[in-house]
Amino acid sequence: MKFSRNTLATTVAGAFALASLSGAAVADDDPIQIAFGDIASIESLNLLIAIERTKERGVPVELTFFNSEDVATQAVVSGQADIGVGAPYAFIQNSGAPLRMFYRMSTLLFFPVVNGEVYSGWEDLDGEEVAVHSRGSGTEALMRLMESIHDIEFSNISYVPGAEVRAGALLQGTINATIVDPASWRLLEEEGEGRFQRLPVEGVNATDEALYANITFLEEQADDVQVLVEELLGTWNDIADDPQIVGDLREEYDLLPDLPAEMDDEVVAFYEEAVENGVFPLDGGQPEDAGDDLEFLAAAGQVDSPEELNIEDYWHFEALEAARAAQD
Repeated sequence: MKFSRNTLATTVAGAFALASLSGAAVADDDPIQIAFGDIASIESLNLLIAIERTKERGVPVELTFFNSEDVATQAVVSGQADIGVGAPYAFIQNSGAPLRMFYRMSTLLFFPVVNGEVYSGWEDLDGEEVAVHSRGSGTEALMRLMESIHDIEFSNISYVPGAEVRAGALLQGTINATIVDPASWRLLEEEGEGRFQRLPVEGVNATDEALYANITFLEEQADDVQVLVEELLGTWNDIADDPQIVGDLREEYDLLPDLPAEMDDEVVAFYEEAVENGVFPLDGGQPEDAGDDLEFLAAAGQVDSPEELNIEDYWHFEALEAARAAQD
């Protein structure tokens, strides 16, 4: 039985209206609200584990899954959520919203994939439609960059959240070109009967997902944010030391209880491959990483030239530096 990410989806109907940019100050007893523009899956287990560990230290946290990164960002901007998951460089630049990233969760490791019975290379995608995760996501930036590098222009980019959802659409024949993660590529190799092929991508080093929040929240809730960051760092390093721990902690904390038992091996395999490929940074991010992100997004046409940008307009490193110092 193959795992369907749809069975684990916890979405919120409707979108929060884009409102004040003032940020939400959380009362001491109120949980930190995290907005995640994706569906619950094995790929979010490391975050779920870090949240459970944060709660064990007396900092209440609630995670809500939304149907897109855009909606999650709007929730943070409007004060309905305190922290978002994503890499909203373009949103910050275009809106002037006082949002700052403060923890680098993952780097971009995605594979552009096509139905080999329809396309054979990048040049064949000129004038064709491709599917990515969401507007402003790393998957969109990567595909936009490939447009520029290969001198092609897609007829349309459609937004289909969830790499395994997009892989399923490839298998069903409803799409013929998209971008997926390593686990979904393995699924296509196993079930695709040789129909699918990866298109080459070279020299890309960029953030896939980071945690971000309003500057006011980061300053007023600095102690709680530091605890969260400490647990993120600890969890990421524990997984790097032994990916098997993800399966053990999923059971301990009763995370993703609807996940079929036969998917236990897939959980470990996913994190083993992610660790091997350096998908989950062990230091939470550095200024030079932000510089790489800006260069990547500028090349993809999502932000202005990085020569004109200030990293401090996008990142807030205080909580990360304090968390690192506490662990030394």
